[in-house]
Amino acid sequence: MINIAVIGVGRWGVHLLRNFLAHPQVVVVAVVDPNPERLLAVKQQFNLDNNVLLTTKWLDIKQISELTAVAIATPAVTHYALIKDALQQGYHVLAEKPLTLDPKECWELCQLAQQRRLILMVDHTYLFHPAVERGKAVVEAGKLGDLRYGYATRTHLGPVRQDVDALWDLAIHDIAIFNTWLGQLPVKVQATGKVWLQEGVEEDAQKKRRGNTESNFPASPCPRVSVSSSPKGLADLVWVTLTYPDGFQAFIHLCWLNPDKQRRLGVVGSLGSLIFDEMSASSPLTLVNGEFERQGNQFMPINQSQAVLDLEAGEPLKRVCDRFVASVLNNTPPEISSGWVGTQLVEILAALTASLEQGGEPIFISNP
Repeated sequence: MINIAVIGVGRWGVHLLRNFLAHPQVVVVAVVDPNPERLLAVKQQFNLDNNVLLTTKWLDIKQISELTAVAIATPAVTHYALIKDALQQGYHVLAEKPLTLDPKECWELCQLAQQRRLILMVDHTYLFHPAVERGKAVVEAGKLGDLRYGYATRTHLGPVRQDVDALWDLAIHDIAIFNTWLGQLPVKVQATGKVWLQEGVEEDAQKKRRGNTESNFPASPCPRVSVSSSPKGLADLVWVTLTYPDGFQAFIHLCWLNPDKQRRLGVVGSLGSLIFDEMSASSPLTLVNGEFERQGNQFMPINQSQAVLDLEAGEPLKRVCDRFVASVLNNTPPEISSGWVGTQLVEILAALTASLEQGGEPIFISNP
């Protein structure tokens, strides 16, 4: 059994709380949130025992002598200080993505966890999605033939963030999936964007990233990389290009002001395409076969077929929580979604931000 405290019970943290309360090897001993109304709401929603500490102050959990781990689902600007303090106190950590807003801070936290022999895991939930796991096996089996390019679209009408742009809000999911399916990390990135809704809010965004002085969560130092598109404001639309070592390119469309909600990603090969459409309940993962045969000076489609791939049942977030608990109990760092994986993704986002601020100039990434 492990004793855990859930830090932050907003839109996503409440789902972490739900899963840990249901886990047979976990005892939730504390819930921390700066909003007393949220604490009261989750106490009533989950009928929490009076022995569970409900507090608005992070420091209060230090009075729990047998605390094993913390799950952190707070604004990203608070992650560095919270995670560092938790690791220094000897707690294992599951953190909501992104790990931090600064690659250097990410590296520091990973090294600290390694030195303390503690688990640091990032909740990149899509990496535990059955469709992503099955898709990786399909690509690795060579069923698409020679890989040619990838594409993804992640759009919706809101929510519109006021602390980060559409790049930092949305891109990390698709980048993580492409990296997993390809088994590679991009070596060159480019990004361009448009600002419509929040022009001239860079100064306000910087203040938000420094943290709210009224919050009971400590704020990270002001990141050494910007998380907005330009001094003009926060980008509502971002186009991303990722180039991988073998020349494969992935193109991502990100926007939070499209009325049509899309969550679609595909990889195209010489023999067919693999499509992950999260909005399709009946066919989330589809293998579409088809290739060309040359007949004189014409190219004729052949071997066309389509198959909806069967997926294992299970909530991805439950799998995240299960993996974290197993890693803590066995003291074995997770290969999927470790702190180092989270660091790689933050490095890619930081490079894309630099490209965005330079009007789409290519930024090269040196991967270890």
